[in-house]
Amino acid sequence: MLRGRGRAEPAPAEGPDLGPGHTPVVRVSGKGSGKVSVAGLACYKPGAQPACSTRARTHDGRKGESRSMSEADYASLVTAAHNQLHAPVILIWDNLNTHVSAAMRAFIAAHPDWLTEARLPTYALDLNAVEGAWANMKNSLGNLTAHDVGQLTAIIKNRLKSIQYQPGLIDAFLAQTGLILEPEPP
Repeated sequence: MLRGRGRAEPAPAEGPDLGPGHTPVVRVSGKGSGKVSVAGLACYKPGAQPACSTRARTHDGRKGESRSMSEADYASLVTAAHNQLHAPVILIWDNLNTHVSAAMRAFIAAHPDWLTEARLPTYALDLNAVEGAWANMKNSLGNLTAHDVGQLTAIIKNRLKSIQYQPGLIDAFLAQTGLILEPEPP
């Protein structure tokens, strides 16, 4: 609450004073289930600003609904990155079951002219630049209470969009891995 000439003062308490040592408890209804899956690519091209391409998918918990990203979702994300960058893509990713599936192998094999794949070693999160984006997004969600999965999806998309407008931050994700982007020799 702002009072006077722009001084910030705490808003008056709206509940019993619990005093020191007592943690307030926020009760939420257990109704509804849902999950948000997010996939993303940190995109780097020598001489160009980095980009972050993401997809978020809401799973409402309906019976028979997939609770994760599908091969089609990943293929669409990679294709969109290729179209956005107007350049060949070297896809460096982990060994998630969807990434190594027959459908993804077929997708990669169908695009040898612009898509090359490399796999990270198992449990090598420190080599994956996009993990920095997830950590950045999750840190901003720390004390958030969303009313439902739809609101959570909107907030996640908003946070990821803000990362897309910060090329210095996306560069930092790569720097944190210790990997260096070097142009191909002539």
